[in-house]
Amino acid sequence: MSTIKINVYYMAEQDNITEFSKGIFKYNPLFVLVLGICPSLAVTTSVKNGLAMGGAATFVLVCSNLIISLVRASIPREIRIPCFIVVIAAFVTMVELLMKAYLPSELNASLGIFIPLIVVNCIIMYRAESFAYKNKPLASVLDGAGIGLGWTMSLCLVSSIREVIGAGTFFGIKLSKSYNPASVMIMAPGAFIVLGLLLGFFNWRKLRKSETTMKEYMKND
Repeated sequence: MSTIKINVYYMAEQDNITEFSKGIFKYNPLFVLVLGICPSLAVTTSVKNGLAMGGAATFVLVCSNLIISLVRASIPREIRIPCFIVVIAAFVTMVELLMKAYLPSELNASLGIFIPLIVVNCIIMYRAESFAYKNKPLASVLDGAGIGLGWTMSLCLVSSIREVIGAGTFFGIKLSKSYNPASVMIMAPGAFIVLGLLLGFFNWRKLRKSETTMKEYMKND
């Protein structure tokens, strides 16, 4: 009996880890699902911006997923989208007020309209509709945390490349006095170039992995 309990506990732990990690790698919002492109292009001029945007979205994801999962039985299917927006908007308002109160005014100015626009961020709406509305609270929280962390990491990767090449700094710290920054990288064209190259790289890795798996399958068959 104790062995069965241990196995059940182990399986539950594995499910929780899978639920959390899928948003970081398998279903990464930016590089796999290709969601949240507009803020990913607009705010990734510095790592600080990427972290702040990712942190705000993660907080909203986790909290909105939890509340939607808890009250999902009470939400009529016909009006679920307006209900999701009301829940998400409440947490976005909280985040916006907290950021204005405790973060530097320069950071708030650089993020601009994109914090309020988290209300209609396709990543958050997508997880509310496809996951939180259909699953239990713990799984929904883990899903939101994993997806949020995956997007934050993606934003930080894009913003690191753009800030280092385009401004010669990392997290606002000057890397070299002799380096002449390529300012185009912190402008709109630089955002498209970096994101396009990264998407191409991750798609290439995915195709190569699929080809390797297929070859192994053919050999075993």
